[in-house]
Amino acid sequence: MLEQLTTEKRNPNTMDIDQMSIKEILQIMNKEDQSVPIAISKEIDKIESAIQMVIDSFRRGGRLIYIGAGTSGRLGVLDAAECPPTFGTDPAMVQGIIAGGKEAFTRAVEGAEDNEQMGGDDLKAIRLTNLDTVVGIAASGRTPYVIGALKYAKSIGAKTVSISNNKNSIIGTLADVAIEVETGPEVLTGSTRLKAGTAQKLILNMISTVSMIGIGKVYKNLMVDVRATNHKLIERSKRIIMEATGVDYETAEKFFEEAKRNVKAAITMILLNCSYDEAVEKLKKAKGFIRKTL
Repeated sequence: MLEQLTTEKRNPNTMDIDQMSIKEILQIMNKEDQSVPIAISKEIDKIESAIQMVIDSFRRGGRLIYIGAGTSGRLGVLDAAECPPTFGTDPAMVQGIIAGGKEAFTRAVEGAEDNEQMGGDDLKAIRLTNLDTVVGIAASGRTPYVIGALKYAKSIGAKTVSISNNKNSIIGTLADVAIEVETGPEVLTGSTRLKAGTAQKLILNMISTVSMIGIGKVYKNLMVDVRATNHKLIERSKRIIMEATGVDYETAEKFFEEAKRNVKAAITMILLNCSYDEAVEKLKKAKGFIRKTL
């Protein structure tokens, strides 16, 4: 029953929030938010298992697919959208699917989350395969759309992960790995865009970032596969080359252009004193890991 979910219970600390001052409300929201990372820390082992599955999918040519409804779906779409510019990935490699389609990202689509079949249909539409990993996201852990998605994913042999904010969730029983971060009653009863949404965002940050590190998209703590699509990112690319190799700005700029604006290749050229073609070949043999070329 809905009222039994911790995310739907009333928070005893905010019963009189409508009578508090702005500062008092801010202080109590901030205090409640501080509990989120602690709750996540209890699920680190599960998150690790999920990330290993994603890395395995990537290595086999598979994809990472986030799927959810409402806030959960939007957070998945957001995380997926950040991967191409940050890590230079193909847009198809990490995808976010939201119940109700693109329109639902900015406007609620009534009833979409209650359609179990639609969850499976949306995965069929992207031609899900057994090489992919599907991450179903639902604060309640019982959203029909996500249930349908996970059922279909399992039926074709894809790896499955669930992210929910209640223990013993329905989607958790369907997934290979169940990440259940109990964030407790919200400041506003049932408003899971708050602590539950914050927890989901932090977990998605972990999944995408660590998975990309795991396939060689990072050197030291630098985004060496960043895609230089605007002035800010062009300048960031040059600074990354400088930080990774110790060269000055002019040298970084020279190699950036010689490497056809491929930051990873430019760094490899400098570190190994080799040509662009040689750098590309060495990176290919090292499966994208700069450290393995050295």
